[in-house]
Amino acid sequence: MAQPAMINSHGRLVFPSNFMPELDLSALDSLEGLEEVIHRDFEEKSPSGTDILQRITEGRYGDRTELLRDLAMNLFWTNRYAMTMYEKRLTRWADVPRQRDDVYLPRLTPWEDGDRKVAAVKEAYPQLPARWDAEVEDGIFRTLFDVFAHRKFHATELSAIKPTVAEILETPDALTTRVTGYDPNYPVFSDDAILDAHQDVPELEALERWAMVLHNQYPWDRTRSELVPVGELRDDDYVVVFHPREPQVQRFIRRAVTGRSATQAAPSAAVEPRRPSRPYRALEVGTLAVQPRILSLSVAPGEVVCSNDDLVRNTAYNWSPMSAASIVKKTGIEQRLYSMSRIEDLALKAARTALEHAGVGPEDVGAVIVATCTNDRLMPSIATYLSGELGIYQAYASYDLIAACAGMPYAMAEATRLLQEVERPVLVVCVEKFSDKIGNVRTSRMIFGDGASAVLVGPAAEGEGRDIEFLQTYASGPQSQVNSIIWPNPEFDRNLTVYGPEVKDLAGRYLAQMLEDIKALPDPDGRAASLLDSIELIVPHQANKTMVIDLALKAGLTPEQLYFNIDKVGNTSSASIPLAIHDAVRDGVITRPTRVFAPGFGAGAVAGYAVLRVDPAVMAPRPDAAAEATSARPASSVDDMVVAFT
Repeated sequence: MAQPAMINSHGRLVFPSNFMPELDLSALDSLEGLEEVIHRDFEEKSPSGTDILQRITEGRYGDRTELLRDLAMNLFWTNRYAMTMYEKRLTRWADVPRQRDDVYLPRLTPWEDGDRKVAAVKEAYPQLPARWDAEVEDGIFRTLFDVFAHRKFHATELSAIKPTVAEILETPDALTTRVTGYDPNYPVFSDDAILDAHQDVPELEALERWAMVLHNQYPWDRTRSELVPVGELRDDDYVVVFHPREPQVQRFIRRAVTGRSATQAAPSAAVEPRRPSRPYRALEVGTLAVQPRILSLSVAPGEVVCSNDDLVRNTAYNWSPMSAASIVKKTGIEQRLYSMSRIEDLALKAARTALEHAGVGPEDVGAVIVATCTNDRLMPSIATYLSGELGIYQAYASYDLIAACAGMPYAMAEATRLLQEVERPVLVVCVEKFSDKIGNVRTSRMIFGDGASAVLVGPAAEGEGRDIEFLQTYASGPQSQVNSIIWPNPEFDRNLTVYGPEVKDLAGRYLAQMLEDIKALPDPDGRAASLLDSIELIVPHQANKTMVIDLALKAGLTPEQLYFNIDKVGNTSSASIPLAIHDAVRDGVITRPTRVFAPGFGAGAVAGYAVLRVDPAVMAPRPDAAAEATSARPASSVDDMVVAFT
């Protein structure tokens, strides 16, 4: 399910799924599975009314925003089923269908000790200090407290599947909500108003959106609502009727009630992985008949900056509290770049620029390879789509390649192989669009960005040197590492999820192995003791700066030996290495032909590296929009960085 980012009327990024909960129930087969998701996303971090009362009694709230956050989280939890599964409609009792199986009337119990909890919040709030802006905080409190104070029912034992009208009528003393004097014009916040919420303090903007969404859950005068036995309802009374939010909700209810599964899960037994019977040798490109040259390298980064403050403004109902500074500490990322373009259009922009910079026409392109793990179209593949858009009447091959964060070395290995067969330029495009595949998964939202790059690899002329010197690829490992990054993940509403410890394990394993590999390989120039000693700059996959530096230190490297641009563009998976190489030239880190070691590792427990000669002259101009989006940083030249190797 695509969950795109949007730009509101203030020019700010907004992620609707962060504050308007959605669940893809087609991915769930049982009530138990739903309860696991609800527990994870709503209950684990949300305080109950009793918790809030206890925290007030113990004096644990330091300021008003801490209490505001707890009130909002409590109300999201209170509405955990209503928001994700149903649409509430106030309906005149005489007009409510009695025999339909898709019309529900919730059975409720009075809120235990509710008056005491409400009174405690009302008394505590004005005694707490404001944290950022007293006027804004007071406005948010009024909205939230109006909902909290008029809550009538106990929320702990709510059921996901509500009784039908016929079922609840079998128990005349069952309580449900009645609203007297219903006003169909009762004011609610429009979607546009919620999207356009605007505050200078990111945390307050998030709280204001939450309050607006929660207000809309009760679109009636809450002072006129009460719990009454269904047997006492009169024809002109208004009741809160629950309708399935969409057809898949009713299908899920039917599956849960009947026990009929929509899918048959294949049994998964633990398998002990076995190491290969002998090591895989790196490809020494100098032994090949056709030597590869890099004719051009272009980039098409995302054009929209998503800062850490933007993430805080869009804090989701299921996120732990975080600040812009804490995101930097965890990931090394200050911002990531998103694109409003389609993934294939990002790829096309990079591809066209690469061909133009190299002066190569479509009639001379022998093959097109696209490395991507976020393609949401299968036919035609992005590679064949690009071939048509670029005017290539016929290529030797055009295909997509899925190797996630090792996509660049995988694709360069494929291009080098194809070059032996076609002896004409091969276009390699690495492209990712993560921004619409993340939903409200916090770790993924912190890390990933959008972007594309294109590398045109051609045959070297007689007497010319090669630009690709060594290539190596790997795949697989323990099941936990293979499944450490998943998209789509049915357990997380089909959004992209990252299991951090397992990712760190696979990255550490492969980084150590790749460094051992290049320690054992010869310097192509015959001057240094090993290939590693001849490396002038390491440009790793930009996974997570904090994690990669930690792993590099354990492997005997120093941070000065590595180049990062992840702080400004985020993790763009297959596109991250070529984007970083291009930025290293822009930043003046690479000022002359430079030997670069480019290791990649990621989803599926894949990895690989390329040892390249990077010439600044082949860098295509950076698009203006991306140049503006990414602020410049002080640069160190590769001559300074190479000291670390010697």
